[in-house]
Amino acid sequence: METVDTLVCARWIATVDPDAVLADHALAIRGGRIVAVLPRAEAQARYAPLERVDRPHHLCTPGLVNAHTHAAMTLLRGLADGLPLEAWLKQGIWPLERRWVGTEFVRDGTDLAIAEMLAAGITCFGDMYAFPEVAAERAVEAGMRCVAGLVIAESPTAWAGHVDEYFAKSLDLHDAFRDHPLVSTSFVAHGATGLEDATLERLRVLVDQLDSPLVMHLHETAGEIDACRRRHGATPVARLARLGLASPSLVAVHAVRFGAEDIELAARTGLHVVHCPTANLKLGSGVAPVPALLAAGVNVALGSDGAASANDLDLVREMRLASLLAAGTSGDASAVAPGLALRMATLAGAEALGIADRTGSLTPGKWADVTCFDLGRLPAVPVADPVAALVGSGGRDFVTDVWVAGRRALSGGRLARLDAADVVTRATGWRTRMLADHTGPTRE
Repeated sequence: METVDTLVCARWIATVDPDAVLADHALAIRGGRIVAVLPRAEAQARYAPLERVDRPHHLCTPGLVNAHTHAAMTLLRGLADGLPLEAWLKQGIWPLERRWVGTEFVRDGTDLAIAEMLAAGITCFGDMYAFPEVAAERAVEAGMRCVAGLVIAESPTAWAGHVDEYFAKSLDLHDAFRDHPLVSTSFVAHGATGLEDATLERLRVLVDQLDSPLVMHLHETAGEIDACRRRHGATPVARLARLGLASPSLVAVHAVRFGAEDIELAARTGLHVVHCPTANLKLGSGVAPVPALLAAGVNVALGSDGAASANDLDLVREMRLASLLAAGTSGDASAVAPGLALRMATLAGAEALGIADRTGSLTPGKWADVTCFDLGRLPAVPVADPVAALVGSGGRDFVTDVWVAGRRALSGGRLARLDAADVVTRATGWRTRMLADHTGPTRE
C-alpha cells in the first residue's frame, strides 16, 4: 500500500474541474498536494494514510477563493454604515484610514480577516490594501494562501509618498515572494481614473514582463465613469483598452456599470470580472450584469470586498446572493446555477488571480486547498443535490474542516494556527481607541 499523509473520506466530493460531484469518494493528500480523488473502497485498499478523516455527512470542495477583499478593513467594520459609496469613502473611510492605518493596524486587521475567512471555508484571498508586505507575512504565519496586492497610486499614503516609491516597493515585494508556495502577487489600483497615462503605460510593461494580474475597481458607479469621460475622453475600461491594458491580465472588480460595449470588450480581450454582490447592494452601487457577462464568455469570480463595505467575509452568502440576483434580474432561474456559483467561488477566482495551476479545484497535482461542509444539519437536510444544498441552504457555520496546502487550518471549527481570542482582543482594542478618539463619519 502507498503511504499518504491524509485521506479524507466524504459523502460527496465536488471537484469543480471537471465539474463533477462524486458520492462516497476519498481525497488522498501527500506532500501538501492532491494525489488522487477516487472511490472510498478503492482508496482504502490502495493507501495507508498517516491520518484518516471520515466525513459521512459532508460535501468536500476546493477551498473557497475570495478574489477581492481589503483584509485589514475588518477593523473598520460597521463604521460609516448607511452612506452611499462616495460619501462612505470621503466622509467615513478615508479620514479613518488617514488617522489610523499603519503596520500594526494592517497586522491586526489582517489577522482578524484571516481568522474569519478560514472559519468560513476560504483558503485564498486577493488583497488590496496598504502595507501589503504585512498582509503577506500574516497569511504565511496563519498558513493561508494570499495574492498580495502591489499598490500603485499617484497620491501619497502611509505606505508610499509618490508613484516611483509605489513601483519600487511593489517590485521589491514581488521579488521577495517570487517563489513562495503560499503567496503570489498582483498589481492593484483603486481605479483607473486617478492614474496618469504614463503610470498606466509603465504598469502595462510590468504586467507583461512579470505575467502579473492587474486588479482595479472598474465601473462601480456612474460618477466614476462620468469623471473618466470628462478627464480622459473614454470610459475607464475603454481607456485601459486604448492603453493596451485590457487583456487576460486585467481583473475588473465590481463592473456594476458595464454596458453592452463594455461586455463585448471584456469578452474580446479576455479580462476577468470579480462580482461583489453584497457590497454593491449595501453601498447602493447597483447589480453587475452577470448573466450577460457569462453569456458572452467572460470569467466571473466572486469577492466579498472589505468588511467595512460588506460587513463580513462570507463567500457562501455571496454564492447564494449571486445566484438569486442573476435569476431575478435575468428572469432565468438557471443563470447562475449552484454548480456555477461554486465555480465562481473557487476556480474562477483562481483563474482571475493567475493561480489556477495551484488551486481552485480538487485536481491531482494541485495544492490540497480543501474545505468540508457539514450537510447533515438543518436547514440542509434532506439533501437532494449537495451543491444546491450548500448554495441554497448552507452557511459559513457549516464549515468543519479546512486544509491549505495539505496542512490543517481549521479542525472541528477551531483555528489551528491562530489564537482567536487574541485576535478578537486586539481588534476590540482598535475599536475602543477609535471611539475614544471620536473619529467617525459625518452625515449632512
